Amino acid sequence: MKILFVAAEAAPIAKVGGMADVVGALPPVLRQMGHDVRIVLPNYTLLQDKLTHAVERVWEGSCMFQSFQILQTVLPSTDVPLYLVNHPCFATSQIYFGEDEDWRFTFFANASAELAWNFWKPNIIHCHDWHTGMIPAWMHQTSDIGTVFTIHNLAYQGPWQWRLEQMTWVPWYMQARNAMAAGIKYADRVNTVSPTYAQQICTPSYGEGLADLLQAVRPKGILNGIDTQFYNPATDPALAKNYSVDSIELRLYNKTALQEELGLKLNKQVFLIGMVTRLVEQKGLDLLLQILERFLAYSDVQFVVLGTGDRYYETQLWQIASKYSGRMSAQILYNASLSRRVYAGCDAFLMPSRFEPCGISQMMALRYGAVPIVRRTGGLVDTVSHHVPAHEAGTGYCFDRYEPLDLYTCMVRAWEGFQYPDYWQALQQRGMQADFSW
Repeated sequence: MKILFVAAEAAPIAKVGGMADVVGALPPVLRQMGHDVRIVLPNYTLLQDKLTHAVERVWEGSCMFQSFQILQTVLPSTDVPLYLVNHPCFATSQIYFGEDEDWRFTFFANASAELAWNFWKPNIIHCHDWHTGMIPAWMHQTSDIGTVFTIHNLAYQGPWQWRLEQMTWVPWYMQARNAMAAGIKYADRVNTVSPTYAQQICTPSYGEGLADLLQAVRPKGILNGIDTQFYNPATDPALAKNYSVDSIELRLYNKTALQEELGLKLNKQVFLIGMVTRLVEQKGLDLLLQILERFLAYSDVQFVVLGTGDRYYETQLWQIASKYSGRMSAQILYNASLSRRVYAGCDAFLMPSRFEPCGISQMMALRYGAVPIVRRTGGLVDTVSHHVPAHEAGTGYCFDRYEPLDLYTCMVRAWEGFQYPDYWQALQQRGMQADFSW
């Protein structure tokens, strides 16, 4: 089968969130199964120093009164052919930004549709989030090209129909409030990135205004996976010391190395919590800021946060880190290698999300032996089971209500659990043995 993945990002060359990990990891697995899978991305400027194969121009087209070129190369570390839509609007070092974002990604979707119609015709186009939502609408009457639409985050829905009509060709039959709704309504199959999220978005509380449409479509929840060969503590070159589930005692070297790297007080016995995330409300930052200073004041824990996002959250975390020098580090940047050192060096990993379609970070944390502290929502329900010490069961610490006290209590329970090294090590090993491969 010929399958074309169309997405705004793909690891390892263009990554902001979990979508990149899916688009980067799933196509190689499908190719191993015998399918001809290819990927199309915008040709961002940031890609130029990350591509490892030759790039050649293979086709030229036009849409939305603009000309574009299709460049072909290979996704690094794979055998997956990669098409790049080349146009000046993508000459940027960022993926998501600016007031023209709706135009840029509508143009990208339109160019990808032209590619499928006129250059490389797939059996199925696999579309990802609102950036590609118009493709199922355009392909609705193309009987020999099927479409699959994956919802990675329903909260971001793209331009409204009136805006789409200003920018591009909107089929006469299309009745959809925005680009996300168009993808859901006209795709042949719709899925989300976890079973629990698929159920949640069919309710008014999580449906983001599209609950009625989603109830009619009933998307299937298919849990995301990760590239377990790439994210492997036994071989990861970014770590100070490699280790496995059978040599977990070596993991301590990564803890002290991380403390030294980030300016934390060197102490193997202290409880070190990590957080790698986009600094936005969805990730529970408003909840965390209500309790973090108190938790630091009444305990001896250390805390590391890595990520970028809303300026307010960046500033607040910087201020708390400066107040607790040697015990908290706020790394306001994107650094893929450092993120893996955080997974490998921290005792616990925090994800207090307001909602979480799937979440890749908790899978990586489990893979590297960091015990997740999570709110029971979306994909976190499907990947982290609550630790029950009496039964020596579970892989993490979970709380239900989106309340500061519930988060605080859960973090205290994890801190207390860390005081029993044998039980904690068994908890880490259960997490490392979980299989999140595709």
